Amino acid sequence: SRRRARCIRSHARKVSMNLFNFYIISLIKVAVVAFVLLTTLAYLQWIERKVIAHVQLRVGPYRVGPHGLLQPLADVVKLITKEGLIPSHVNKLFYLMAPFLAVTLALISISVIPFGPEITIGPVTTWMQLTDLRIGILFVIAVSSIGVYGVALGGWASNNKYSLLGGLRSSAQMISYELPLALAVAAPLLLANTLSFREMVNYQSGYWLGFIPRWNVFPEILGFIVFMIAGFAETNRVPFDL
Repeated sequence: SRRRARCIRSHARKVSMNLFNFYIISLIKVAVVAFVLLTTLAYLQWIERKVIAHVQLRVGPYRVGPHGLLQPLADVVKLITKEGLIPSHVNKLFYLMAPFLAVTLALISISVIPFGPEITIGPVTTWMQLTDLRIGILFVIAVSSIGVYGVALGGWASNNKYSLLGGLRSSAQMISYELPLALAVAAPLLLANTLSFREMVNYQSGYWLGFIPRWNVFPEILGFIVFMIAGFAETNRVPFDL
């Protein structure tokens, strides 16, 4: 009985240690992915501002850092230090909940996207992915569909008819492009016969005829174009921000 008790305690310690390592590794991966993703998006915006400025014969951001490279950091500092104004007639709970809901649902999809293969750092072996869901693609489509509630909720909670009409207009645009986006995703699903992002990536490894990558974009070029257009429209980017 003593030996059995020692085995049970040893097994419990191993389980708790594995859980502790799992949570620590997950938190590290979340921090790394969030930092890289947000930094990349900030500098993509900087590139967009620079390109638009040169098209319009302007210089764009250039005061903060060389060529304005520190402008995204300055924008973050400005946004953090700005005074928060909440109109007196709004529903404060939903008014504050709307942007958090929109941002959370936009970022949570990153948790199922694989960024690389399995890696080993010291004694730890992990995938360059936060988690792998067997229905990862359905999860992303569902979460992106729910994200429209953040926009609609912001317009409604403002208790202003013009804001409500603007929120409904943006919500209608986001919803209208979900059908072609989902149909464009259906073709690669049929080719790979899986809903897991990791298995879909593995399916696209290798080459056709020894030199053509097995990417789904080649047999599904029309679906790829539809997906890109619907993706720009879904995120209200140029030219769908008009």
